[in-house]
Amino acid sequence: MNKKKKPFLGMPAPLGYVPGLGRGATGFTTRSDIGPARDANDPVDDRHAPPGKRTVGDQMKKNQAADDDDEDLNDTNYDEFNGYAGSLFSSGPYEKDDEEADAIYAALDKRMDERRKERREQREKEEIEKYRMERPKIQQQFSDLKRKLAEVTEEEWLSIPEVGDARNKRQRNPRYEKLTPVPDSFFAKHLQTGENHTSVDPRQTQFGGLNTPYPGGLNTPYPGGMTPGLMTPGTGELDMRKIGQARNTLMDMRLSQVSDSVSGQTVVDPKGYLTDLNSMIPTHGGDINDIKKARLLLKSVRETNPHHPPAWIASARLEEVTGKLQVARNLIMKGTEMCPKSEDVWLEAARLQPGDTAKAVVAQAVRHLPQSVRIYIRAAELETDIRAKKRVLRKALEHVPNSVRLWKAAVELEEPEDARIMLSRAVECCPTSVELWLALARLETYENARKVLNKARENIPTDRHIWITAAKLEEANGNTQMVEKIIDRAITSLRANGVEINREQWIQCVAHNALECARAIYAYALQVFPSKKSVWLRAAYFEKNHGTRESLEALLQRAVAHCPKAEVLWLMGAKSKWLAGDVPAARSILALAFQANPNSEEIWLAAVKLESENDEYERARRLLAKARSSAPTARVFMKSVKLEWVQDNIRAAQDLCEEALRHYEDFPKLWMMKGQIEEQKEMMENAREAYNQGLKKCPHSTPLWLLLSRLEEKIGQLTRARAILEKSRLKNPKNPGLWLESVRLEYRAGLKNIANTLMAKALQECPNSGILWSEAIFLEARPQRRTKSVDALKKCEHDPHVLLAVAKLFWSQRKITKAREWFHRTVKIDSDLGDAWAFFYKFELQHGTEEQQEEVRKRCESAEPRHGELWCAVSKDIANWQKKIGDILRLVAGRIKNTF
Repeated sequence: MNKKKKPFLGMPAPLGYVPGLGRGATGFTTRSDIGPARDANDPVDDRHAPPGKRTVGDQMKKNQAADDDDEDLNDTNYDEFNGYAGSLFSSGPYEKDDEEADAIYAALDKRMDERRKERREQREKEEIEKYRMERPKIQQQFSDLKRKLAEVTEEEWLSIPEVGDARNKRQRNPRYEKLTPVPDSFFAKHLQTGENHTSVDPRQTQFGGLNTPYPGGLNTPYPGGMTPGLMTPGTGELDMRKIGQARNTLMDMRLSQVSDSVSGQTVVDPKGYLTDLNSMIPTHGGDINDIKKARLLLKSVRETNPHHPPAWIASARLEEVTGKLQVARNLIMKGTEMCPKSEDVWLEAARLQPGDTAKAVVAQAVRHLPQSVRIYIRAAELETDIRAKKRVLRKALEHVPNSVRLWKAAVELEEPEDARIMLSRAVECCPTSVELWLALARLETYENARKVLNKARENIPTDRHIWITAAKLEEANGNTQMVEKIIDRAITSLRANGVEINREQWIQCVAHNALECARAIYAYALQVFPSKKSVWLRAAYFEKNHGTRESLEALLQRAVAHCPKAEVLWLMGAKSKWLAGDVPAARSILALAFQANPNSEEIWLAAVKLESENDEYERARRLLAKARSSAPTARVFMKSVKLEWVQDNIRAAQDLCEEALRHYEDFPKLWMMKGQIEEQKEMMENAREAYNQGLKKCPHSTPLWLLLSRLEEKIGQLTRARAILEKSRLKNPKNPGLWLESVRLEYRAGLKNIANTLMAKALQECPNSGILWSEAIFLEARPQRRTKSVDALKKCEHDPHVLLAVAKLFWSQRKITKAREWFHRTVKIDSDLGDAWAFFYKFELQHGTEEQQEEVRKRCESAEPRHGELWCAVSKDIANWQKKIGDILRLVAGRIKNTF
């Protein structure tokens, strides 16, 4: 036994020995290795320890102090500039001179730190900003996107795909309690189960009482199955009234459970529920951190300068925007205490407070600022009763009798007679207010109004409105002779008082119904500026719109006498005579115009038009021949070619066209006419050659490119037409007309995808082209057209093509009133666009009355439109060359089809 005993048994294990380490075991430590856990107040094992070492906590403190006293003189703790991290002499005594030295060093450090403070703070600020720019917070990265959520439309929001639900089936589809109301037929069907029986069922006697014949023990402990209350006594009929009452009671109970709060007050407003939901949404679009910064800054301003009114107002508005209305009210009331003489603070407080409280605030403000007009006006606005408003304003006028604003507000509330009495007092208190004098003159009789205006001129001799009102007064009472005298006196008096006479202001002051005043002003202006063509023109247009034909012709005779070189005045006179049917007089006027302007192209062409419109073709030819010899211009040649063309003298027209092109080869309309004549003769090769030659001379003429492209498309050469348009876009970049033709070419060929792609490119190159946007709207599918029209209006708000497209869109949606309103806008913005008039007329033919149709036709005839794609296609057709405006309007409207 002794031989088998191991020698190391019973001996202590060597230091660091881990049992089983050779077999791959790892060491671990147990509680028995380190001993039990001890509290700081537990006694140590040494029972005779000296004081200060008797507990575990005392020994731990001593060990820590010893560790602190040990100086760390390791190389890792040494710096070449600062030395060791700790003090080498901390263990030495700290004397008074050491304290003085430390104080001096601290003062030096503080001084040096202050010198570098601004630079250091600036550097730190820049470093922080740079760091924030390089590594922004997630919240900052998405702040701009959060703000842009306000611009998301309802259609875009609804088009966002739904997020998939990752929950399991039981969580996604919880089983709710299903309640199905019992129909009345159920009660009627089972009515017999509750009836009273006078005889006993034989089965009941057989099986003994109410025992069921079925095994299993379905005995009922109740003496009967009838429910009292649902049946009328003595009958077996169902009482439907009581069932309805029971249902209503049950519904009331459920609604009261939902709608009543703990205090019993109803919290659900079924009508204003959605409105309340909107009010819960915060109205500010800023970041929360920005609001906190603003709040801190404003608090600092208030504390630094508590008597600064804008700080209190800004603080209150910030809290109002963030939805903390009560905090805003408290702040602004504190502001009224700190700034009692600030009008703005009191007004802001009155705005933020509710009704009666606001009145109290305004009353307090009046005590502090009894001369403030704005506070009195606010006090009157807060009153709901008219008598209370009058009382407030009269009280205000006692304190501030020279306020025009208060007088005007008080007069507006009075009846005419009382207003006249108040105004007579108002002009005494405010004798320099033109508005009060004129208002009093309007309320007085004719004789008293003249006296009032005379007094007004004495008090305010430098205002032209009083003189013009006096002239209008005389005109309204039939004294037309006095009007011109008053205007003459007015200008003389104003000049004597040093007032600058501005012709534009005087003309603008006259309303359209004061015709005599306007005539008097024009007459005086023409006396002062007899050779001014613009004044004669404006006077002529005024007579044309508001006067008679005789007055217009008399004015034009005087005008051409003073301005014989003004061709437009001669032409207006000739046109007036022609429209009246007096062709010889029109010829004589044009003859006089020839004498004053011998080589005027406009007068030559007007004479030719006069003769051709009256079927005097030979006279027109002779005039054109003279014009070609004396005033040979491109337009004269063009009119000569057109006259022969419409007369079907094709050979003569071609000869004239060749002659014209020898002189004016860079005039594109001549090349167009040459090509169209060849196209009319079915000579497609000659037409193509004419267009190509024209494009060599006039590469920037859009109509020439379009004619050539349409010619190729007409003969079936789609690829060549596409190539021509691409070449034209290269030579004429950013040309909406060429892009539009390219899109339409693909659309007519049935390639809608390519058309949409081209339209996107066109809008990138010409983002402000209304004609492209109007086409893009109807390229979209019907649900997307509304959104596209909104984008078009943002880009081209006042473009007539876009407005016309929106009108057509409303028309297609059967919104008749809105469509008519947008048609009116379109023709008002651009009355020269014939397409707009044609669509408007077509719309009224379908949805309007005869009066509305006639009104559109008359307005179109007076506007005399000349442009528009559909309009020019009809008006410039050789077959329609003698058609009037009304006839062209009907023809264009007849070609329009409701395919949009």
